[in-house]
Amino acid sequence: MIVYLDTSVVLSRLLEQDPQLDGWGEWEGAFASELMGVEARRTFDRLRLCDALDDSGVAHAHQELAVMEDSIGIIGLGKAVLRRAALPMPTVVKTLDAIHLATAMLFRETRDVALVFATHDERQALAAHALGFGVIGLEIDDHRSRSR
Repeated sequence: MIVYLDTSVVLSRLLEQDPQLDGWGEWEGAFASELMGVEARRTFDRLRLCDALDDSGVAHAHQELAVMEDSIGIIGLGKAVLRRAALPMPTVVKTLDAIHLATAMLFRETRDVALVFATHDERQALAAHALGFGVIGLEIDDHRSRSR
């Protein structure tokens, strides 16, 4: 299985929060947008400012993120990704989520691979499912998806 990692699954792993993605690391390959690193680092800083992470926790989170980034493929944010993200989506999608979806779509198309989208975000999972991705990290209820 080749998996695209949304920031939500990365953060839950790094911050040891539930839910956790089952079978972490049991994939053939893992990829994420370089946006993931930006979102994660902004989250660490926000948690520090809110006193939810102390200096030791922030340092540990940054170290673990760097290790993770070295172990997966990071997909750059180029013009093609941004153009694709600006196009209409089949469901309601926020801007940064659209960038993740566009990154995954272009990767799937250019590499001709069956990419699985990993997310803990319900709206992101619904959009990925609507775009034809297998989704892990959340169960998608097809009946509910069709009624929205």
